[in-house]
Amino acid sequence: MKWLIPVDGSELSFEAVAYAVRMAQAGLACELVLVNVQEPATFYELVTLHDAEAIERLAEAAGQDLLAAAEAQVRAAQLPYSTHVRMGEPVALLLEVLEEEGCDGVIMGSHGRGLLGRTLLGSVSQQMLQHAPVSVTFVKHAAQPESDSEPDSEPDSDS
Repeated sequence: MKWLIPVDGSELSFEAVAYAVRMAQAGLACELVLVNVQEPATFYELVTLHDAEAIERLAEAAGQDLLAAAEAQVRAAQLPYSTHVRMGEPVALLLEVLEEEGCDGVIMGSHGRGLLGRTLLGSVSQQMLQHAPVSVTFVKHAAQPESDSEPDSEPDSDS
């Protein structure tokens, strides 16, 4: 199976990579397609830089930087993978890579990096669920262990 994994630098996107690695280690033969989509340049960036190629190079470098930790995780597990950095509208570009690579499914965080994304199912996640022609698996934060500040049981009293 070939899985597309969007990586935006959020903790959840790295947890999605870890989930895919665990699936492979459990016996699922898979190849991973790690994708980072950079936002389009702002008007200010276009006006101040005057160089579309420089903007593309900066976006590519930023995307590669965000993919580096995910790539290291996949490489350590010795899984086949490819990476893509794109610049533009995330959902359209993720769907484009999905089709280009012939992916069988998507594994992604349930929300992205923004505050609004943390309160709702993220807009990219929601749109991928609606528009992807393949199954989409959402990864959410693992349950945090309870604080050790409260004892699990009452202490024994031998008086």
